Amino acid sequence: MSRSGSASLSLLAAVLLAVGMLARPSECARAFFVFGDSLVDNGNNNYLTTTARADSPPYGIDYPTHRPTGRFSNGKNIPDIISEHLGAEPTLPYLSPELRGQKLLVGANFASAGVGILNDTGFQFVDIIRMSRQLQYFGEYQGKLRALVGAARARQMVRRSLVLITLGGNDFVNNYYLVPFSLRSRQFSLPDYVRYIVSEYKKILIRLYAMGCRRVLVTGTGPLGCAPAILAQRSRNGECAAELMRAASLFNPQLARALDQLNARFGAGTFIAANAFRVHFDFVSDPAAFGFATAKEACCGQGPHNGLGLCTAASNLCADRSKYVFWDPYHPTERANRFIVSQFMSGSLDYVSPMNLSTVLQMDATLD
Repeated sequence: MSRSGSASLSLLAAVLLAVGMLARPSECARAFFVFGDSLVDNGNNNYLTTTARADSPPYGIDYPTHRPTGRFSNGKNIPDIISEHLGAEPTLPYLSPELRGQKLLVGANFASAGVGILNDTGFQFVDIIRMSRQLQYFGEYQGKLRALVGAARARQMVRRSLVLITLGGNDFVNNYYLVPFSLRSRQFSLPDYVRYIVSEYKKILIRLYAMGCRRVLVTGTGPLGCAPAILAQRSRNGECAAELMRAASLFNPQLARALDQLNARFGAGTFIAANAFRVHFDFVSDPAAFGFATAKEACCGQGPHNGLGLCTAASNLCADRSKYVFWDPYHPTERANRFIVSQFMSGSLDYVSPMNLSTVLQMDATLD
């Protein structure tokens, strides 16, 4: 064979290899694991007998398929958008029958709408994947991964992975403040309750570390008193409900301190604190600065502020979702989620600490 023919074949082989790599981004991108509640659930609750579900229209109206997926959004949610930044396809719900084979290399989403830090949070939703079960499923997942790629590579994938965990809001909204004189509110004063749930959250995070996770993005709660559901139930003048705002103002700083303590123990940057309160409050205090028309009204709902009941086909539905911070009485629109993730990716220390995700990804790339 001539030298030019050999060179042509080498070039063709290189092109085919590059195309093959492009065809399998999940094998190149780092794995991504998601734990928590409805803000990050990608559809696990579709497979459960629970009332906490988003598998009927108009949920998903702006998703690429224009169909409900189980995400509590008009379109994509926070994990989906983080996956875009990772150069990966969205993680599948752990309970999805499609999560097998090569799909395991992408990661998995274990989140379940309605859950909290505490096992008794969300009891009214009956069948949800509480945190102890989410961690149990993560152990099962690792067993499947070992069977696919071997123990050494599976361990490396988990260590190199990015983890997102979002908890806490339901422990207030669907536990402490669920009803007047709730069991937890009679058991604890609010400051004592916050200390208790932060201590329980630390146990969950330590468990994730023990299971091999080394980069964990931990979000605090948003301004709980400003959600349309809370405005509808607890506000008389459209102002954010003071007691829920106090809960968030106590919880978030204590969680940040707990993460500092864990980083001192396990290594700087193991746990990354995302200030969801600050990001959301930017929208709430000045929605027009971000191109939103309102942060008080949900796009989909009924009653005052569209904040009562569930988002269903019979609900009021806004025409332009891009003008709304809130999609339903509790959850952001896709556009709001994109702003949130942009702050997680490149925001200052006011938004994400001790470093933003872009810095984390650049640092970790040099270690590969």
